[in-house]
Amino acid sequence: MILAVDIGNTNMVFGIYGGSGRPVQFRMRSDPLATTDEYAVSILYLFEKNGIKAEDIDGVIIGSVVPRLQFTISRLVSKYMGVEAMTVGAGVKSGIAIRMENHKEVGADRIANAVGAINKFGSPCVIIDFGTATTFDVVNEKGEYTGGVICPGITLAAAGLHANTAKLPEIEIKNPGPVVGKNTVHSMQSGIFYGYAGLINGLIERITAEEFPSCPKVNLISTGGLGRIFEGQLKYDVFYEPYLTLDGLRIIYEKNAV
Repeated sequence: MILAVDIGNTNMVFGIYGGSGRPVQFRMRSDPLATTDEYAVSILYLFEKNGIKAEDIDGVIIGSVVPRLQFTISRLVSKYMGVEAMTVGAGVKSGIAIRMENHKEVGADRIANAVGAINKFGSPCVIIDFGTATTFDVVNEKGEYTGGVICPGITLAAAGLHANTAKLPEIEIKNPGPVVGKNTVHSMQSGIFYGYAGLINGLIERITAEEFPSCPKVNLISTGGLGRIFEGQLKYDVFYEPYLTLDGLRIIYEKNAV
């Protein structure tokens, strides 16, 4: 069994691969102040609920954008599972060339997304990840990572409206139906939902025109917790792949396992 861990700024997602099917997946809140043992209590409990023992894990790969949590989870893996975690970073082969001014600036999650997308959909492709930030990553016809776009995440934008105004409430992010709201909550949901739908459509149009002006087909893939809510709302065929980051991490693990 291989454990893939995607550590983000808001959540950590764990995927346990025991065969060719979909992983057993669970997620928990990212808390840089939590200790190794505190996380172990929750993680080992979730293992048990899924019929998995810590000693069943043969290998672990971690992709992290939170260095402190990467250290915490690496220690947990060593202490409770008896294996040394592989981490996405310098010295780990991803199988794709990074065509950026500074390749070290590209987050582990974005590399994993590119690897997962190429493996399942081929290149060229554009990957949209709905996380704490909403990111667009571009892979050219040669399978090279050429850059991307970073926007404030949908949840972050909604939280900002609530936190920085006196009367605007917290809202559930969903399709509100009619564009013009008849109350405050509906109006906020419309602004967030349709505003981001327009942002996604606009950036896809500009990215494909700039990067692939003569390419007849560019694969468009989305992932992340809120990716599914835009199904049917975009001008383009975008494939939603909820396991994309974990799948990419698993593939990177296999490329480096000895």
